[in-house]
Amino acid sequence: MNFVECHDEPIHIPGYIQSFGYLIGVDTASHTISFLSENIAEIFDIENAASLLGKKLSQYPEVFRTVLDSDIFENAEFLSRRENETYFDKIVIQGKLYHFSVFLSNQFAFLEFEAVVENTLKKITSKYDNFYIIDNEQEIWKQLLNIISTIIDYDRMMVYQFMEDGSGKVVAEKNNDNLESYLGLHYPEHDIPKQARELYLKKRKRIFSDVYSQPVKILSLTEKNIDLTFAVTRAMSPIHGQYIKNSGAASSFSISIIIDDKLWGLVTCQNRTAKHIDLEDRVQSGIFTVLASNAYSSFKSKKELEYRLDLNEKLSFLKSEFLKSENLFDALDANKKELRIIPNADGLAIISDQDIVLEGITPNKEKVKEIINWAYKNVSDNIFASSSFLKNHGQKLGLNPDTAGIIIYFVEKSKREILIWFRKEFDEHISWAGNPEKEINISMQNGVEKHTVSPRKSFEIFLENIKGNSKRWSSKNVIAVNLIKDLILETSHKQYITIKKLNDQLKRVNEELDSFSYTISHDLGTPLTVMKLNAQMLLKSLSETADRSKINSIIDEIDSMAEMMQNVLQLSRAKHSEIKLETIETNATIQKITENAKITFDSPKSLVVIKECPEVLADKTMLHQVFLNIINNAIKYSSNQEKPVVEIEGSEEGNKIIYRIKDNGIGIPEENKHKMFKIFNRMDNAKQFKGNGVGLSIVHRIMSRLGGNIDYESDKNGTCFILTFQKPSTITKELNNAF
Repeated sequence: MNFVECHDEPIHIPGYIQSFGYLIGVDTASHTISFLSENIAEIFDIENAASLLGKKLSQYPEVFRTVLDSDIFENAEFLSRRENETYFDKIVIQGKLYHFSVFLSNQFAFLEFEAVVENTLKKITSKYDNFYIIDNEQEIWKQLLNIISTIIDYDRMMVYQFMEDGSGKVVAEKNNDNLESYLGLHYPEHDIPKQARELYLKKRKRIFSDVYSQPVKILSLTEKNIDLTFAVTRAMSPIHGQYIKNSGAASSFSISIIIDDKLWGLVTCQNRTAKHIDLEDRVQSGIFTVLASNAYSSFKSKKELEYRLDLNEKLSFLKSEFLKSENLFDALDANKKELRIIPNADGLAIISDQDIVLEGITPNKEKVKEIINWAYKNVSDNIFASSSFLKNHGQKLGLNPDTAGIIIYFVEKSKREILIWFRKEFDEHISWAGNPEKEINISMQNGVEKHTVSPRKSFEIFLENIKGNSKRWSSKNVIAVNLIKDLILETSHKQYITIKKLNDQLKRVNEELDSFSYTISHDLGTPLTVMKLNAQMLLKSLSETADRSKINSIIDEIDSMAEMMQNVLQLSRAKHSEIKLETIETNATIQKITENAKITFDSPKSLVVIKECPEVLADKTMLHQVFLNIINNAIKYSSNQEKPVVEIEGSEEGNKIIYRIKDNGIGIPEENKHKMFKIFNRMDNAKQFKGNGVGLSIVHRIMSRLGGNIDYESDKNGTCFILTFQKPSTITKELNNAF
């Protein structure tokens, strides 16, 4: 019996090309034609295509004149260019315009031809350049599909994301109802097998114009199969062709979504009838997919930074709390709720010898002891994580649904000190596009029984109920547990060496955060610069006002992102920079910032009333940052009022100096108040104003380091920020005057 899996099919060497194209293969050593498509005589004046094999193009100067005169062949060194890099041109063959492309691969030059298709669509929306201001991954993909639909207008266009196990899910879709919707449906790994995914990583755009057309045979001087991995015209796999037919489509176009050099997913477009997309339109669709992929990567980096900042604050809090306790068990018990929440667990068990403390949703103490005994017998590492613990061990241990997922951390095995996090069962239903089980066809070939995987015939929704699993522990959850582990190890006892280790650990966390901020700025800075330079070059070549406006919009967004990265660096410096507290007069600083802000935000009509400005105890550079951000916000967000007014007043209240900066601007919505000082937060009513949500985070961090505080009051009539500083002592003033 011979069994052929999907991933065994040699789809890169089909021996055929699609009927929309034409192919000639030239040996780079001899410059002779080694292979060509059987249909080449349809566009070139050759009676017998096979007669060209072993010959040079130069032997037929009249036939291949436009090919030889192409810019690609402008010098004799074209055959020594870099492999798998495609060069494009347009040429006229027998009075008709064709796309002509050339790439080198495996000692051959591949010459591909396809007729130019005029596209009357190409109505690119004026919003095509706003990927980087979208703060929602779903909206990024939705915007991408809207843009691509204006270029190619297929019936069903989807963003398909690959999961860790190779299966996939349709996470976004644009559908004109000519084909059924697949939004939210899952697909098993064998629908797009491993070797197909590898090809999508190498060849990032793939079109099958007509799955019902007959492929064109490749004629060759050698019996060796021609590797068509990078050929646009490569014929599709018969299994894949049948798969598309079964889905109700007759044409397919896909673009790879590459994130961090890995195949994240595909833009998959299908049309009910046969449809060929012009090469330029395919390239343009690919460019927008790259822009959306970069925007998605930037979005994920921003979320990762937010997560690290939040985690760092929680760990810093735990560190200070741990040091208040006399022993480890008391420290863990006193902070059990925070320890449970950090890795997003439903329950937590803290074990120290025979003592067990439970927090949240957990099994009872006797069942916890059984799990501990199991762990001592079956777990060798310090940390064990499973999202299917109930499914795999539930029956043997007699577990209930509260113990579906588990993370076990051995603090000290010999002392029986253990932390166990629990997650309850997640009643998950997966909607598959048809039954995910493989269907096997049996046939006889040369007297040998052959088993092959059959492409699915039905895409009707198939619901699968997943039992015994919790929500998957993400890499972030496991990292959080590891950081808790580090924290516990370094705060086990209030001994000198332990305290020293605690300080080192906190320093490393802060350095990682700084490194992360600098890495983002560095890694994104170069591509942003390249994008801006290219956009500026393109701007010079355009004449139409509408097109120039679009490019200028792209440049503005690039500048906004560069500003965001600079603000992230300022946020990091605000935490770690050295400070020097001294008595500072504020009036001159406030006056200068106010004048500049009115110019910056083009608001000369803003009335700024500056009253008493008492001295404060602060760091001069950091104080300037505080007033700069708060006053700029006050003038910016009130600038659209008919009579914008900003009032600034300081007063002494006991041993504090209180500054109130009040404006009559847009106010802060109640639903935004809980996250006002979080990084990258922007109010829902502030979208009309430029900004990136970093300024108030900088102020919040600086005020904390200065030993002060920031608060605010807000309603529909405006906002008042309240800055609390330390009051300079008499001794401090005398020392300052002495110098």
